[in-house]
Amino acid sequence: MKYRNLLFAILLATSASAQNPIISDVFTADPAPLVYRDTLYLYTSHDTASEKATNYKMPDWYVFSTTDMKNWKNHGPLLSTKTFSWATGDAYAAQCVERNGKFYWFVSTFHKKDSTSGGGAAIGVAVSDRPTGPFVDAIGKALITNEMTTDMKHGWDDIDPTVFVDDDGQAYMYWGNGSCKYVKLKQNMTELADTIKTFKPEHYIEGPWLYKRNGIYYLLYAGAGTKPEMTEYCTAPSATGPWTYRGIIQENSPNSFTTHPGVIDYKGKSYYFYHNGALPTGGSYRRSICIEYMHYNADGTIQKIVQTTKGVDKVK
Repeated sequence: MKYRNLLFAILLATSASAQNPIISDVFTADPAPLVYRDTLYLYTSHDTASEKATNYKMPDWYVFSTTDMKNWKNHGPLLSTKTFSWATGDAYAAQCVERNGKFYWFVSTFHKKDSTSGGGAAIGVAVSDRPTGPFVDAIGKALITNEMTTDMKHGWDDIDPTVFVDDDGQAYMYWGNGSCKYVKLKQNMTELADTIKTFKPEHYIEGPWLYKRNGIYYLLYAGAGTKPEMTEYCTAPSATGPWTYRGIIQENSPNSFTTHPGVIDYKGKSYYFYHNGALPTGGSYRRSICIEYMHYNADGTIQKIVQTTKGVDKVK
């Protein structure tokens, strides 16, 4: 694995056209792209663990933006667990979505032990009038707590939210480690509109990403038919299924036992975001975000993602 990481680093240093990883001055993970007007915004986790660490250290969430897919503006850490009075611990995967001119940033972290929760992973939501903040806690409490889901017996199953607003205005949130959970959200994006439901796609582990394209609903996720994680996916005729397993689209990432997909269409092309551990001194707890083109077959199925150091071309 060390040799593989070194080779990847050498390729990055020697290739004049190399783009991946796209951010090289800070370790980033769990990419969540959002297009608003003419700009693509990228919301990320932030790894700060030491080289010898055996666990995550993730203090806050960053935002980057681009209008050409090559040059990325760093807006800095715009949200942290300190924003949420009920939260404690690390800032795990998150996604920001826009609705009615407001930006809702759904985050996963841990809940303090108090009168409302016995602790464990939880999901919160911050809100802003702009994609780059300032963001504040939208409801002053967690949207999802560990007590609300009981199918998994470990305390970190309520992580990695992905939120999607369908064409009819109905919003859905999917999340979960060990099993995939989903729920409808009310129009205010801060309340549940229905009961939480649970299922488990084939090989599912965590990190779901939900979207719709040409009438087909896609659910990508980090799976592991064999470890480390790979990206696998299902398709469905509606946002709630029934889901049909379609297979693996991204193999293991260099020097990282996790992966996390993010998909977006921008300026006429489809892009696939993920993370690896390819930067010098990088690894499973010091990850970096990359981008590749995403291609579909005529029937809507996704072609295999080719991981490269080149990345994608600049667009006007």
